[in-house]
Amino acid sequence: MITPADMAKSGSEDGEQKAVLLWAAYNFKIYPELRWLHHSPNGGSRSKREGANFKVMGVKRGFPDLTLPLPCKSYAGLYIELKKLKGGVTSNEQVDWIFYLNSVGYYATVCKGWLEAVACLEWYLKLER
Repeated sequence: MITPADMAKSGSEDGEQKAVLLWAAYNFKIYPELRWLHHSPNGGSRSKREGANFKVMGVKRGFPDLTLPLPCKSYAGLYIELKKLKGGVTSNEQVDWIFYLNSVGYYATVCKGWLEAVACLEWYLKLER
């Protein structure tokens, strides 16, 4: 059986994110709300045509990688900008999104690596609803 750690071995941001989603799949029975955890396709390399198409469809630079639309405690939902452990840098647009989302009632954060993201998800899911 493949593990989240196996997925993250590449050291890439994609690998880290796949590790988080694999962890979520393995822990769905403990946290059924993880069924709502999803990724927005904002990053990655694209052709000019594909990039233009996504822009017209409303994709915004810097939008966080993972979203959990679940109100907990005083938060309207959770957003995670996921960075790889080594060399992951947060862009100005990502900082702007995190600031904005926090200012309007969400819990938005940057996590370095899949383990930090999992710790954030577990913390959030244990908050009072």
